Amino acid sequence: MVPFSLYLALKYLRPQRSFISVVTVISVVGVLLGVAILLIVLSVMTGFDNMWRTKILSFKPHLMITAPYGVLEDEDAICEKVAKVPGITGVSPAIETRILLQVDGRTAAPIVVGLDPARASSVTRIPEHMTSGHFYLEDRRAILGADLAFSMQAAVGDTMLAYSPLNVLDRDELYLPEELELSGIFNMGMRDFDGSFLLTSLDVARDLVGLETGVHAIYVMTDDAFRFAEYAQRVQAAIGPDYMVRTWREVDSVLFEALSHEKTMMFLLLVFITIVAIFCVTNTLIVITVQKTNEIGLLKALGFPSGKIMAAFVWHGWIQCLLGTLSGIGVGLLVLHNLPNLVELLRHMNVEVFPKEIYGLSEIPWSTSPGEIFRIALFVLVFCTLSSVLPAYRAARLDPVEALRNE
Repeated sequence: MVPFSLYLALKYLRPQRSFISVVTVISVVGVLLGVAILLIVLSVMTGFDNMWRTKILSFKPHLMITAPYGVLEDEDAICEKVAKVPGITGVSPAIETRILLQVDGRTAAPIVVGLDPARASSVTRIPEHMTSGHFYLEDRRAILGADLAFSMQAAVGDTMLAYSPLNVLDRDELYLPEELELSGIFNMGMRDFDGSFLLTSLDVARDLVGLETGVHAIYVMTDDAFRFAEYAQRVQAAIGPDYMVRTWREVDSVLFEALSHEKTMMFLLLVFITIVAIFCVTNTLIVITVQKTNEIGLLKALGFPSGKIMAAFVWHGWIQCLLGTLSGIGVGLLVLHNLPNLVELLRHMNVEVFPKEIYGLSEIPWSTSPGEIFRIALFVLVFCTLSSVLPAYRAARLDPVEALRNE
């Protein structure tokens, strides 16, 4: 049997041709929009975090070993030690430097990453993202990111001239450019990688930085990137205290901290929007208590306790919030699942909402989970319940004599 308070709440929610019905619908729509916006924005922010993490881990190593004074000399011995550590799936010496690149008179200043050709594929997933040519670094070959190749108008098989940075650092000597053949083009879907990197062999990179032996770092890949702290300790124990081990989280700490703070700020701002929508429910209940004053007075005169009358109005507000929350989650998920189509529709209308040159990614990412949806729903329902208490308490405190006198 339905409790009297719930029955009364459902009775007041029954659609009628009155101002109250319009206000109730507006309240539900307000909660719907607040929940939908909160879910969409938080899901997109989570998607940005996850996609950037995925892109970075596809391009960069999970761990990086460096020497305190720049050049790491005994790289082969260190690689052998690291390769024996359980959980390590790839290891390669590496050199990083910025150069001047020239193709048919067009110039750019990319970052060169020199890797051991025999080990390169074990420390990066670039071979899985080749759009043309092959992942081939031997015989003075190199590969470029798609954006960099497009800006240089370079195609597979073209000859490129790589000018050493030593020409700027050492004015007393002239270093001739290295002649490289473009063997492939990759597309990671991230501007920072596709437009700024050139990969070649370790020998070519050594020639560019003027090293006969040694490297700048050793790249290490693991079987689980999110256990970076554990693997960093294992690698550090294997190579000793004379070298530094940095994780991918430390290398790109600024980016991930910025994303975390931005997501927190967006949540706080959207919470205020949602709370404003929730207060529409409070306004609705206040209007109902005013218009139902006579009925409330009659019920109290008949002996109905104040608690049941208060519970009826709390139920009324809670049901509105529940309908708005469920509808908002449905609308939010519908928008998220059709986000690429919406972006494409806006693009056809000459409205560019997600240019790669600004955001650095080729598509709008989003990610959500049942836990996050539950937390949003719980937050909204708790605030809705609290917002219903004040008008419900006012209704329960009405004096039946004064209420009936208004008849």
